[in-house]
Amino acid sequence: MGPDEQQRLAALHEYRVLDAPAGGELEAVVRVAAMVAGVPTATLNLIDEHRQCQLTTAGFTGGDSARADSMCAVRLPAAEFVHVRDASADPTYRDNPWVTGVRGDVRFYASAPLVTLDGHALGTLCVFDSVPGELTGEQTARLKDLAEVILALFERRRQARINAELAAEAEARKQFTDAVLETIEVAVVAADPSGHLALFNRAARDWHSLDADPSVEPSDFADRYRLFRTDGVTPLPGAEIPLLRALHGDTVRGAELIIQDADRRSRHVIAEGRALTAVDGTPLGAVVAMADVTADRARQRALEAAHAELLRSNGELEQFAAVVSHDLASPLGVVYGYLELLGDHYTTELDERGHKWITSAMRAVRRMQALIESLLMYARAGSGPCRREDADLGEIVDQALMDLRDRLRESGATVRVTTPPATLVCDPTLLRQLLQNLIGNAVKYRDPDRDCRVEVGARRVEGEWVVAVSDNGVGIPADHRRRVFEMFARVEPGGHVGHGVGLSTCERIVTRHGGRIWADTAPGGGTTISFTLPGA
Repeated sequence: MGPDEQQRLAALHEYRVLDAPAGGELEAVVRVAAMVAGVPTATLNLIDEHRQCQLTTAGFTGGDSARADSMCAVRLPAAEFVHVRDASADPTYRDNPWVTGVRGDVRFYASAPLVTLDGHALGTLCVFDSVPGELTGEQTARLKDLAEVILALFERRRQARINAELAAEAEARKQFTDAVLETIEVAVVAADPSGHLALFNRAARDWHSLDADPSVEPSDFADRYRLFRTDGVTPLPGAEIPLLRALHGDTVRGAELIIQDADRRSRHVIAEGRALTAVDGTPLGAVVAMADVTADRARQRALEAAHAELLRSNGELEQFAAVVSHDLASPLGVVYGYLELLGDHYTTELDERGHKWITSAMRAVRRMQALIESLLMYARAGSGPCRREDADLGEIVDQALMDLRDRLRESGATVRVTTPPATLVCDPTLLRQLLQNLIGNAVKYRDPDRDCRVEVGARRVEGEWVVAVSDNGVGIPADHRRRVFEMFARVEPGGHVGHGVGLSTCERIVTRHGGRIWADTAPGGGTTISFTLPGA
């Protein structure tokens, strides 16, 4: 089967007339064809891959037959009018079953091809008789006209079918669109080019307790549909109504307003909208979609209130820090000094128990001073300004190690720094304090059975830096690795005693920079504390 035949068959099947009822119009055309030719019999033949389908006939009962037996199929590819006076004497047709008596006794035979505009012959309008005959030029011309009428009827059927399918598809899309509009919890409102309302979906009807009323003038929208500014009191001016703004050409984004329903319950909404135009630019109106943000705005107000409370609390914390640094720390220093004097000046007067009491009291004062210093550090880490700037991580690590040099020397700890060149956006003072705490903790909670080793490293991960401080100390149990960052949480691995403030301070510093901090087991045992900071 060549490409031309494939295209012809495709054109034939596109009309969908094979095996379909012919209908009164086609039957009438075939009867007229027989009358024009002056013969008793005529047929409308369609030729598909394997058969000849006699769609409708006049003067005899038609049916299907093999394509190989069809007289009309012989010259179908030529798409020409065929006129044979006596088929029994024509070499092309004399052995055909329709001529030999197997299927019929055709003598006179004429057929007008049904040719589409693309040149594909779908079949023929055929007239025949059992006696020889002739056609005049006028008869031939009219039969050709009738063949074109048949093609026009085919095309009308095809267009009607296509239109019905398009209408069904459009209806299905409309039903789908309507279902979406009626299901979503977003209010959709549309207006025609004059500004009169054309559409409210379910959410819009529920929120307004009304349907779209085309008779309402745009100037009355705020009053009829209870539209207010976000204070919930001031009626929304026409120039601020999102639908009218969109109608006048504005692209509406993030417009906020209050809608009150019939029970005067307020709904805070945010609107997006734009004008509607046809493909050729003809204005069609405007549409607005509104989302309910009542709960979001309530949460926002709660957060603002909480933020205000936090600012107040931080202010009180700063005042507390000032009081602690002067009114508590100073008296403790005096107490510690007098205890030293007691021990020095009454050495012989005090027995062993007295010296033990003085030593215990001095140790308690030192613990209190250390706790106060930790609390002051925690307060400063959270309440002071966070002055971010580009800072070199290596320099800050060196400064932290300089501050810790005495503790490192006393403990015999070795610190290895493996940070690559790294520029971080941070408050250098707070980051220095953070690293001091982490390295100091690594030294404090070292394993007494091995030399203390600490490593400070960093790596770049998707636009931020991950800084890690690892040690080979006593480690943190897995079920405490989150709790150690809570205020006053103490795990005390290896019998060490702390205040439970240091890692809380570290987390506070990291959080203020928008980062995260967590604890893991270090390779070979010990602890790795990692935190993230933004890169430059």
